[in-house]
Amino acid sequence: MPYAPATDADVAHMLARIGVASVDDLFADIPPALRFTSDLDLPSGVSELELMREARSLAAMNVDTGRELSFLGYGYYDHYVPAVCGTIAGRSEFATAYTPYQPEVSQGTLQAIFEFQTAISELVGLPVSNASLYDGATAAAEAMYVSEQLTGRDRAIVLGTVHPHVRQVLDTYAHAYDMKIDCIEPDVATGITSVAAVEAALADDVACVIMQQPTVFGTLEDAPRLCAAAREVGAVPVVHADPLSLGVLEAPGMYGAGIVVGEGQGLGNSLSFGGPSFGFMAAESRFTRRMPGRIVGRTKDADGTVAYVLTLQTREQHIRRDKATSNICTNQALNALAGIVYMSWLGGTGLHQLGTLLLDRAEQLRSVLASIPGVSLMHDGPVFKECVVQLPRPAREVIAAAKQRGVHPGYPIGEEYPELGPNALLVAVTEQRTDQDLHTLASVLTEVLA
Repeated sequence: MPYAPATDADVAHMLARIGVASVDDLFADIPPALRFTSDLDLPSGVSELELMREARSLAAMNVDTGRELSFLGYGYYDHYVPAVCGTIAGRSEFATAYTPYQPEVSQGTLQAIFEFQTAISELVGLPVSNASLYDGATAAAEAMYVSEQLTGRDRAIVLGTVHPHVRQVLDTYAHAYDMKIDCIEPDVATGITSVAAVEAALADDVACVIMQQPTVFGTLEDAPRLCAAAREVGAVPVVHADPLSLGVLEAPGMYGAGIVVGEGQGLGNSLSFGGPSFGFMAAESRFTRRMPGRIVGRTKDADGTVAYVLTLQTREQHIRRDKATSNICTNQALNALAGIVYMSWLGGTGLHQLGTLLLDRAEQLRSVLASIPGVSLMHDGPVFKECVVQLPRPAREVIAAAKQRGVHPGYPIGEEYPELGPNALLVAVTEQRTDQDLHTLASVLTEVLA
């Protein structure tokens, strides 16, 4: 937006038009005790030249991913973002992410959201999707609330292989919803959850079972059996899925998931220092009227022309106020737009090829890591994008030493899972890491550990 300050004459004209003598009169209804009368504790203004010089100085402190080879994953991943994503999302037609309440002037945005919903539904194998959410963690919390509302039950079972940050958000929401959460800890040796342990915790007060596929360790749960166990007691199976895994793994809706949520960062959104990106949610038809946020529908107008509109708005706070289903007040439209552009760019064949590549890269990564003296693999089963290894020294020390050599080798996962010990390292790989990158990682770790 251009910088267009109002002149004194402009201000005087506006005040006269609304019938007040001064700007201070606009605040007459605010009690004096609540007004801030002191000067703000801010430095004096600077010139544009000085501002740009300061901005460049701050930018120079950022990590340059072109200089530091990164194998850091743990929920956010360095996937390739094609130029078409930014080109389309950056067009002036999409310059606002404001909710398209007026369909007459919002057909382009509404159609883009409708296409996004359709793609997500096809991807996860469920009939209804909303117009995106804030992120994967809050999407999981919204799914927990929807489950509670539908079942009338007040307990959720969450698998310990769900990302710790997601579980923290679930705990926060559960407190507000007066829900109880039981966490089923994973088997350290396998990196997955015992189905028998979940079955033992299930009862007729459980609203949902929340699992992650692939897990935070990159391992694969026996999700079909977990979903079946949840359904046997009337609980909703909720799967937090990596969308890029669904080119090679079965769609959760096909093996029994009632709600599927996930983090959309990998779909055409850059890392951006941790956000923003978007979350997604799709569900069975019975959840349609309880899902949070917007759902765009397609219809025909009086002339028979295809038209797009927001549907089920009566669930939202601008109409229902305190009775709203959720206080979702944005649909992360630009980020979701990048997501649908990315999915369209890949197509079904491309998604399958990318998923296959990520599986192969993960196995190659494990082979390379296992060849390093003193390094051992934690889990034997199949993995997707990342894996856990045990180092002969604390992971934090190894990370610090490797970063000095231009490589970020991963995340010290033992800090989140003490049972893995301080030497556990979670290492991630994407399609951007080459064979040479893997050999560089192995060389640096060998040198550091020696």
